[in-house]
Amino acid sequence: MDDLERVAARARHLVRRGGRVLGITGPPGVGKSWLVEQVTARTTDLAVAHVPMDGFHLADVALDRLGLRDVKGAPETFDVGGYAAALSRVAARQEPVVYVPSFERRLEQPLAGAIAVSRDADLVLTEGNYLLLDEAGWREVHALLDECWYVEVPHELRVRRLLARHVAYGKSPAEAQAWTERSDEANARLVEATRGRADLVVSLG
Repeated sequence: MDDLERVAARARHLVRRGGRVLGITGPPGVGKSWLVEQVTARTTDLAVAHVPMDGFHLADVALDRLGLRDVKGAPETFDVGGYAAALSRVAARQEPVVYVPSFERRLEQPLAGAIAVSRDADLVLTEGNYLLLDEAGWREVHALLDECWYVEVPHELRVRRLLARHVAYGKSPAEAQAWTERSDEANARLVEATRGRADLVVSLG
C-alpha cells in the first residue's frame, strides 16, 4: 500500500468512526489541493465534498478598503468568521445543501456560492494554510475539524511550485520572485509553526 492509499484509508477510517470534516493544512505550495484530489480519487466508495479555505479570501475591493492588498494571503485577509460559520453549517447537517465559495485563480477572486455541499456527503475535505493557527477565529475553525493533517514537502520544491504558479497566473518572473519572498514565505513561517498541532503529518515529494 503506497502513502496515498494509506492516507485515503485513514480518511475512510475517520468516517467509519463517526468523523466527517477533515482539514488539510500546510504552507503555500506544498500541494494541499492536490492531496484533496488524490484522497477524493481514492475514496470513490464515499460521497466526498470540498470546502476550500481560499474561497473565503476577502475580495480585492475589500482588501483595498482595508489597506491589506499588499499582504493578500495573510490570515487577516480572509473572512475567518464566514469560514467558521460555513463549516459549522456543514457539520450540523441541518440543511439539505450548504453553498460555499470557491476561489478563481485566474481572477484571483472568490466566487460566492460556487460549491454545493450536500448533507449526504460522507466526508468533507477542507484545505488551507491556517487551519491550525492559534488565533481568534482560526481556533474556532480548528474546533470544527474532526482531524487535521499537515502537508510538507522540501523547501526548494515548494518554492519552485509557487514561482511557477504565480507566473502561470499572470505575474512576471520578477514579480513572482518578489511576491514569493515577501508574502508567501512570511505566511509559510507562520504556518510551519503550527505543525505540532496536527493529527497527522503527510510528507510529499
